[in-house]
Amino acid sequence: MKRKIFLIVLAFCFSVFTANAEEWDDFSGVTNLWDGQKAITNDEFEKAIDVLQGKQKKKEAKKQKRKIKKLSGGGTSLHSGLDPMKEIKAQDPLKKEDETGQLINIPVKVYLGEKTLEEGYYNVYGEKDKNGEIYLSFYQSQFFKGKVKASETQDDFNSDNINFVKLIPYNEDYVKIAFGSLDFNAYVFLRIRNTEY
Repeated sequence: MKRKIFLIVLAFCFSVFTANAEEWDDFSGVTNLWDGQKAITNDEFEKAIDVLQGKQKKKEAKKQKRKIKKLSGGGTSLHSGLDPMKEIKAQDPLKKEDETGQLINIPVKVYLGEKTLEEGYYNVYGEKDKNGEIYLSFYQSQFFKGKVKASETQDDFNSDNINFVKLIPYNEDYVKIAFGSLDFNAYVFLRIRNTEY
């Protein structure tokens, strides 16, 4: 009985397949796929991008106003000299990017002074102390992993951004970490951990 039902179902599937097989070989509609579409000029593309960027700026301005309202409690300041919007506008936008550090992926274990940095992603912060010495600090999430002294340079390491961090292979024993910010550019050589000495 099961065999008869199986043969009936198989015969039905085969008949449906052969009936639809002729439709699958029909490619006549492919030649007309792009009918009705027009080419876009560079000017039209630029205008569309400008409109989208304008909308994005408006969205960011609304978010900023909401944050200010939330911080100020929605009211006005009792002190007439305080204007939170003026203070926020006065901040340098390039400085704001540096608050989160620059993200880098280090694919090898390296020595960071006495410590070892394992493979992984790190936020790198650069700071210059009172004596003009530059230090790079490495964090994973909020956890401090180490700090190393770096050398200042005028080289931008062919970066398109002002704020950047790059890992540059130097040789079999060392990698070079290049760091850039609005205030300074610096680099440091880190020894790969598996190097035998």
